[in-house]
Amino acid sequence: MSILNSGSGQGDKDITVVHVMRHGEVHNPEGILYGRLPDYHLSELGRQMADRVAEHLAPRDITHVVASPLERAQETATPIAKAHGLDLNTDARLIEAGNVFQGKTFGVGDGALKKPDNWKHLVNPFKPSWGEPYVDQVVRMMGALDAAKDVARGHEAVLVSHQLPIWIVRSYVERRRLWHDPRKRQCTLASLTTFTYLGDKIVSVGYTEPARDLVPAHLLAGAKPVKGKDKAFGA
Repeated sequence: MSILNSGSGQGDKDITVVHVMRHGEVHNPEGILYGRLPDYHLSELGRQMADRVAEHLAPRDITHVVASPLERAQETATPIAKAHGLDLNTDARLIEAGNVFQGKTFGVGDGALKKPDNWKHLVNPFKPSWGEPYVDQVVRMMGALDAAKDVARGHEAVLVSHQLPIWIVRSYVERRRLWHDPRKRQCTLASLTTFTYLGDKIVSVGYTEPARDLVPAHLLAGAKPVKGKDKAFGA
């Protein structure tokens, strides 16, 4: 957990916790980078991951559950909302990052980097040139976090989103550069990145993997990519 300087003399009564969860495993036998495409649903393993996290969060003081509009996020959030007797809300700001390679295979060992048609999209890793600017992701994700914090003030909220936007907003809060090596993101399937607010200010960031034992080894945070198994990396 990283502890940030709160700069506040407020008491514990104004502590709000916002858990941002990455969805579970998706049924994607073709290895497509599915991005924002519709009709990509959780696999059976992904549903087990969602249930595991719902069990993990059952004792928590969850009063608000929100998900990206994409099916895999909605399906991941549903058992969490059900466990707490809550309606599931949708926030479009939690959606996956836009990507020009959406609908294609693009991953370790598939030859995508050798195709001249792709080179024009790879010229600027700092923006990045192949997708939604990192700064835009920060703006929308911070908006979603702050909105959830306001609704759940003094309690806890769960937001279900996608790997890249979660990692980018965490990097921003922890004051790291936004451009990065995708293989080093700490945001495993069904993981929780937890932001603790004191009043309206984030004072700490935590990370847990309640369904770690269900995640294939090559998809764990920090695992070395395996040729032929990471075509949908970052979704």
